[in-house]
Amino acid sequence: QVQLVESGGGLVQAGGSMRLSCAASGINVRLNSMGWYRQAPGKQRELVATLTIGGTTKYADSVKGRFTISRDNAKNTVYLQMDSLKPEDAAVYYCNVVPKPIRDSWGQGTQVTVSS
Repeated sequence: QVQLVESGGGLVQAGGSMRLSCAASGINVRLNSMGWYRQAPGKQRELVATLTIGGTTKYADSVKGRFTISRDNAKNTVYLQMDSLKPEDAAVYYCNVVPKPIRDSWGQGTQVTVSS
C-alpha cells in the first residue's frame, strides 16, 4: 500500500521561505515521477512542481523561479523548497505521482499559510 506523508507546513510571512517534505512508503520515489500539488479553499487542486525519474523538473508559471522540487533517494522523500512566498501560495500541499496521481494514496497534506 502506498503511503505519502507530507509535513513542514505552517505560518510564514510574505517573502519568507519554507521546506515541505513528503515521506513515501510502498513506492520508490527514485523510480517514479513525483509532483507537488496544492489546493486553496474554493479552488481545484493544481500541480505546481514535477520531478521526473531522470531528474528533470517542471514548474507551474505561478511558482517558477521561487519553488524547487528535489528528492532524497536514501530517505525515499521528496521535498519542495519554497522561497519568496506570496499570500496566493497559501494552500494545502500534497505530493503524489505524476502524471496520474494514485487516487487512494492522497495524504493529509500540509497547510501553508502566508501572512501579508
